[in-house]
Amino acid sequence: MESSSQKGPVICTYVAQWPIYSLAWSTRRDKKSRLAIGSFLEDYSNKVEIVQFNNDTSDFTTDSRLIFDHPYSPTNLMFFPSKDVANPDIIITSGDYMRIWQIHDDRIELKSLLNGNKCSEFNYAITSFDWADFDVHRVVSSSVDSTIIVWDIEKETIYAQLVAHDKEVNDISWGWFNIFASVSGDGSVRVCDLRKKERSTIIYENPMQDCSLLRLEWNKSDPRFIATVGMNSNKVVILDIRFPSTPLMELSKHRASVNSISWAPCTGQKICSVGDDSRALIWDVASKAGNGPENITGQAEPEMWYGSVGGINNVRWSPVEMDWIAVAFLTKLQLLKV
Repeated sequence: MESSSQKGPVICTYVAQWPIYSLAWSTRRDKKSRLAIGSFLEDYSNKVEIVQFNNDTSDFTTDSRLIFDHPYSPTNLMFFPSKDVANPDIIITSGDYMRIWQIHDDRIELKSLLNGNKCSEFNYAITSFDWADFDVHRVVSSSVDSTIIVWDIEKETIYAQLVAHDKEVNDISWGWFNIFASVSGDGSVRVCDLRKKERSTIIYENPMQDCSLLRLEWNKSDPRFIATVGMNSNKVVILDIRFPSTPLMELSKHRASVNSISWAPCTGQKICSVGDDSRALIWDVASKAGNGPENITGQAEPEMWYGSVGGINNVRWSPVEMDWIAVAFLTKLQLLKV
C-alpha cells in the first residue's frame, strides 16, 4: 500500500487451493476477523471456505470441516449482518439459487434453498444480493431474468417480486428501509421503493450506448452516495441521489477495467476500487463532494494505492475493523491494513 505518508505496508496473505472470487466478512462479536471465500472454477463443483485471521499474530487459521461444496461459483456471500451473538450463525450464498447455510464449530450444513421460480425446476442465475442490516429478515436479490426478489429470511418466503429493468439485473444494494438500488444490462441505475412496487426511478444512465452497468454499492453510512461501474470501464461513477442524472464525480485512475468497489464503513467517506490493472485504489470521496455535482474527471487522485501480482477480482472493507480491507486475486486472499 502506497500513500503520501510513505508508511510501510501491512499486508497479510492467505493462499487458497483454488482461484478466489467472492468474499465476505463476519460481523459477530465472537468471530472477529472471520472471512468466507468462494472459488471461481469453470465447473459445477465449487467451494466456500471459512478462514479466521488472528490480528495479534497476523496469521490465518483454517479448518477442513469448515469448507463446503457449492454448485457453480458463488456470485456473492454474506454472513448474518449483526454483531449480536444471540443471532444465528449463518451465511447466505448466491448462484443458481439462494442458499442459507448454518455454521457449526465442526461443520457447515445447508439450512434451506430459496427458489424464486416455484413453477419450474429451472431457476435463472442470481447475480448478487444484499442483506439489510436495518432489518435482518430482509434480503434482496438480482437475477439475469430481469427480476428482483425481496426475501423474508425468517419465513424463507418471497416478500416481493418485481421487474425493475429491461435486461438482466447485475447488482443490487439496500439504501435504507424499504429502498434499494440496482444496475442492469440496460445501462441504468434504478431506485425502488417497496411502498411503490409498481414503479422504479432511473437516477443515472450509462452515457456509453448499449453498455451494461455491472457493479453498484450504496453508501450505508452516508446514503446520499451511490457508486457504480460499467462494463469494461476504468471509471468509478459516484452519484448523489439529491442530484440525479449528473455524476457527482468520476474516479478514473485505473488503467484497466474496474471489477469491484467497497465503501468504508461507519464514516462512509472513502471507497476502495479494484481492477484488472492489479491495483486497489482508495479514494476520499465525501470530503470532496461539496454540495452538488462537480465533475472532476482526470483530477481526482487516489489517497492510497496497492499493487498486486494479478488482476484483483473483488474487494470488501471490514464492517467491524475499519482499518482492514480484503482483496482477492488468483488464489490469494490479502488483507490490507490502511
